[in-house]
Amino acid sequence: MKVGYNGSVIEAEKAVVGVFDHGFLYGMGLFETFRTYGGHAHKLNRHLRRLAEGCEALHIHYSPDEAQIRSWLSDVMAANGLTEAYVRMTVSAGDEGLGLPTGDYTSPHVWLLVKPLPETAASVYEQGRELRLLRTVRNSPEGDIRLKSLHYMNNIIAKRELQRSGAAPGAEGLLLTKEGWLSEGIVSNLFFVRDGKLCTPSLATGILPGITRELVLELAAEAGLAAEEGLYGWDELLQADEVWVTSSIQELVPVTTLTDADGQSVTVGSGCAGSVHRLLHECYRADAAAKT
Repeated sequence: MKVGYNGSVIEAEKAVVGVFDHGFLYGMGLFETFRTYGGHAHKLNRHLRRLAEGCEALHIHYSPDEAQIRSWLSDVMAANGLTEAYVRMTVSAGDEGLGLPTGDYTSPHVWLLVKPLPETAASVYEQGRELRLLRTVRNSPEGDIRLKSLHYMNNIIAKRELQRSGAAPGAEGLLLTKEGWLSEGIVSNLFFVRDGKLCTPSLATGILPGITRELVLELAAEAGLAAEEGLYGWDELLQADEVWVTSSIQELVPVTTLTDADGQSVTVGSGCAGSVHRLLHECYRADAAAKT
């Protein structure tokens, strides 16, 4: 397997992380996950903007160049025989010795990893999936806003709880904040429709400001749909007419079953994708086709 490493394309086993890299020692690093459409990275400018803002917050000296990244990604995909790809771009703070830093990180390392896009059956976008409430609490961001950082223990603990819960294959897990508010999925943001209004948890809950989440809110506004960001509880989600989760890889996936932490399930709406989800998913795919 070939990977991108600091602008080059090399064998994966040669793209090593140094023992004194602060990404390894202290989790000081960031990543972005995105996919391609027609071989082009979707919303790469937004992913790179979020990455650059995160690097600035962590005092990592890295400013990605979109044209260079697109060219580099094309080379990495070609080296792996891929025309479409699931992509992870990682920036690690770099080797700074043992001990907490006193200055900026001036020599970061950058990786581009690719793999074939996972197949999602077309039926999933109609029949939906299960969303299961977890007992694992969403941790608070380390700073003012959640970064897509290498600190991923909370998500892994949640994923393991989901796997032990008896949830259906492909189910997503939902985490609440310590105050009991809806936050986000293990790898997704949450949306629901109630009384004709589109709702999504506020960034004040400490969720990741997702790229797809941002785009869905924009598409909703363009479609003339009322939307709000707020603080909501599990009981409010149970009353929703439609529910779905979003991610850059799987787009907008409808949720047709809600299961609480004790294993009690209810059906959302009619048990299939709703009209608002269908409209916004169609808009999303049209945007991906037109603006890659």
